[in-house]
Order: sequence, then C-alpha cells, then structure tokens
Amino acid sequence: MAVILIVEDEVSINELITKNLQLVGHQCVSVFDGRAAISEIDSHKYDLIILDIMLPELDGFEVFEKVKEVPTIFLTARNSLSDRVKGLSMGADDYLTKPFEMLELLARVEAVLRRTQKMKSCFEVGDVKVDFNSYQVFYMERPVECTPKEFELLEVLINNRNIALSRDRLLELVWGYDYEGDTRTIDVHIQKLRKKLGWEHVIKTVYKVGYRLEINL
Repeated sequence: MAVILIVEDEVSINELITKNLQLVGHQCVSVFDGRAAISEIDSHKYDLIILDIMLPELDGFEVFEKVKEVPTIFLTARNSLSDRVKGLSMGADDYLTKPFEMLELLARVEAVLRRTQKMKSCFEVGDVKVDFNSYQVFYMERPVECTPKEFELLEVLINNRNIALSRDRLLELVWGYDYEGDTRTIDVHIQKLRKKLGWEHVIKTVYKVGYRLEINL
C-alpha cells in the first residue's frame, strides 16, 4: 500500500482521513501547516499528498509549487471554479471540495495511485488473487468465473476493505444511482462471491447496515 502525507489544519478532518486510509491499508503521516509539510516532504518519500489549500504558514498552492514531483490531491473548502482551475492547471492530480464523502476520497486516492503506478494492479490475500487490469480472479490458483457486476462489487469491497458499506451505497457504487432494483440484489451477489472465493467468514454481514470485507494486511 501507499505512504500518504495528509496536510490538513483541521484536526478532526485530518484524523478522519488518516483513520480511513489506514483502515484500507495505507501508511499515513499527518501535518497541520504548510511549512511542516515541506519539511516532511524534504525528509521522507511519499507516494501521495492530500493537501488542503487554506493552511497556516504557507497555503497549499505555495506548498505544491515546491513538491510538484509528488502526486497530489487538493482538498479545500473553496468551491470556486477559479480555484479548481488553478489547482489542476498547476499539475495537481485531483481536487476535492469540502464537505466530501469519505468513500469518494478513498476512490480518488485509489485512482491517482493507479495512474501514478504507486498501487499494485493485483490484490492478493490468502488463496485469492484479483488482477484488476485483466479482470481475472483466482482462487487456490484456479480461475474463477465472475460476472461483470460480481467483479465490480468485489473491487468496491477490496478498495473499501474494513469499512462497513450499506446495501444502498453498494448499489450506488456498482449499479449506479438510477438502478431501479432492490437491495436483495446485493445479498445475492454477496452470497455468490462468498461461495466462489471461500470468503464465508471474510465478507462480514454488518447487522442492519450491509457488508464489510474484513482483511488485515
């Protein structure tokens, strides 16, 4: 997993981001102002920076000018078009406006790491191997036939491992906002994945919520 620097002066937001990134397996370091960010980057190697724009000491744009070689996601309360254009035109990899959903941030982190080749294209745990590039799944070294939706659901569970996801949220992420089916679709697909991968005790049912892929890497 990646080593990520979180530069955010609001302690509660910084801690929330750190907790969720660590849950999915990333290593995180937190700082709370621009000068501390530059000092940290000068001293250590990072795969990604999550960088707030409105910071004490130096703002996010000033920090980014000095660390352009590190993939960066801007995180800010500003929502004007000019700020978004400035951040992206400077070369930032993505831009997320507060307030945001944590699952969206996790998805954007995953996308940036994939683009910058800081994340492996394969996921392996126990007897299961998932190749995201070739859309292949293996169990005990044998190929597993998965439908496109089963594979998408599996990818969402892996990318958000150790996080409880509601059935409605899984429907949104895999089937889309305009899906007219009901949440039993999720239950059916979960049961199929459990059986195919021997994950009866890995994909946990979260009572009155949904499901969680419980994996310690």
